[in-house]
Amino acid sequence: MMHPFEKIFSYQLSSRLEDTGVYTLTSQERSWLKLMLEHPAAAEALEPRTIEKLRECTLDDGMPDLTGGLEQKAGSREVQTVHPLLGELRSVLRRRQGMRLQCRTKKGKLNDPQPGIPCKLEYSMVKREWYLHWYNSATRSLMHTRLCHIVSAEEVRMARSRYEELSAQAQKRIAEGPRYEATVEVIRVFNAELTRILHAFSCFDKRVEFDEEERTYRIHLTFNGSEGEYVLTKLRFLGKRVKVVEGEYLKNRMRMTARKALALYGAEAEAETGADAAGAGYAAAAGPDVEARTEAPSSADTRPAEPEGSGGLASGA
Repeated sequence: MMHPFEKIFSYQLSSRLEDTGVYTLTSQERSWLKLMLEHPAAAEALEPRTIEKLRECTLDDGMPDLTGGLEQKAGSREVQTVHPLLGELRSVLRRRQGMRLQCRTKKGKLNDPQPGIPCKLEYSMVKREWYLHWYNSATRSLMHTRLCHIVSAEEVRMARSRYEELSAQAQKRIAEGPRYEATVEVIRVFNAELTRILHAFSCFDKRVEFDEEERTYRIHLTFNGSEGEYVLTKLRFLGKRVKVVEGEYLKNRMRMTARKALALYGAEAEAETGADAAGAGYAAAAGPDVEARTEAPSSADTRPAEPEGSGGLASGA
């Protein structure tokens, strides 16, 4: 019998629903959604008709009472929950039009306006900031820029054929970017949780292989450099259920994580030695390109973006 957790997070079910454009919500998720719609930032982030439609979907759900047991202490200040340019950039994305961006560097210098098309909007949970991924048609390069450093974003009308041409160029640059591979083995005693494990890696290009003699599953992942940290997050979340068997970079980073954890309980000397070795392994696995970026970071806030691993342009945040 399938565990309730597996029913909710069924990889096969979610994949088929995604293909049909259907998104499922549990009653708890609807309750949280209803609570978030009451936040003052909702009126700034969403259009009135979108808020009204979401409220209609949550009419019969009650909001969770957070006054009793949930309290936030010493939380970091939200600098950019909603940015004024979000609505304008989303409109350009929906209409599939071009744009002209003028940005400033970290030192405050204004750059000349640059033409291009937006690819997607992204919110960094680490830096608490919004980023725009876009294709610069003048330099033919992929860029990612902090919204706080965009001075102006002007929509530029263009023919659909021209937009498709620029989109194809952007996708070609994405496909030509460096890709990394790793193999993750599912520990045999956790074979029953394969659906849950596959769901954790659902956003990556992957291939699943089953060894009948050993009765073990192996997941072959393909990702780009900018997705490495996200892969590590998923591996740490799955814990003892999986093991990295191929991919020196991921192996070294997981060793570093384990040694830092051991250091908290008295294994400081071993942790320091392991951290140095893992750092050297990271430089060797990532290649000279990463070393160059580490030694000489760019002073400008608008810079060429790491290639996206999805192989296509997102429609928006």
